[in-house]
Amino acid sequence: MSRGRRRTMSQNTIQGNEVWKRLRKNKMAILGLFITVGLIIVALLAPIIAPYDPYEVDLSRALKAPMEDGHILGTDQLGRDQFSRLLYGARISLRVGIITQAISLVIGIIMGALAGYYGGRVDDVISYLINIFFAFPSLLFAIAIMATLGPGLNNVFIALGAVSWPGLARIVRGQVLQLKEQEYIEAIRALGGNDLRIILKHIIPNCLAPVIVTATLGVAGAILSEAGLSFLGLGAQPPEPSWGLMLAMGRTYVTSKTWLTIYPGLAIMITILGLNLLGDGLRDALDPRLKQ
Repeated sequence: MSRGRRRTMSQNTIQGNEVWKRLRKNKMAILGLFITVGLIIVALLAPIIAPYDPYEVDLSRALKAPMEDGHILGTDQLGRDQFSRLLYGARISLRVGIITQAISLVIGIIMGALAGYYGGRVDDVISYLINIFFAFPSLLFAIAIMATLGPGLNNVFIALGAVSWPGLARIVRGQVLQLKEQEYIEAIRALGGNDLRIILKHIIPNCLAPVIVTATLGVAGAILSEAGLSFLGLGAQPPEPSWGLMLAMGRTYVTSKTWLTIYPGLAIMITILGLNLLGDGLRDALDPRLKQ
């Protein structure tokens, strides 16, 4: 391994340790980290933890109250165990958040990097496109896309990914505008470095701090949007144990069988809270100047 590469790795390790030290001092960020890690563990171990098959219908045990007949959180109108469905719902929420943000990251980083690096007409066209997306409420835009593509979880990925990239692209564009004027970029360009190498190796890696924060907060937004789309019947379809779909199916009994809506609502609230706390903590840890 070359000396320069070892030096880079050592610097990255030192920076990572500094970020972790700052993050540990933020108690709310650590709480968000525990909630997020807990969500991941629950999603991965749902088949092991769940006491019942979340898809099994048994009308003889419909609408059982919590702790009745061995059902920790009761059952729904089809006799399906609520606790098991909540656990499997974490898998859907996590999948939506990760895939949606992956799509958003790819589109946002590419568009933002091109706009910031090349400027001129390229920047004008991409900025105009970003402004068009910002002119519409993102959830309404996603509903319009879903109405065109049809309901279903796979189409949720496409719809939410297509409407969530403009904010990330704007952040990357601003970072690239600053970085491309740095002396080391000019030196690389003078030594014959091509644009693709400069963008991929020297500019985008230095944009990762705000990108990580935006992506973390974006996962929370994607989970909330998926719950909203599923509640409206445009997202996950029965019998999928989506939290939003569970809320929609339980609203008929909202005053009499409150556990059908309270527990999915709490699951959504706690998940969003954890991801937002973690995102805010990462923002302060990655760039302490923002806190000041």
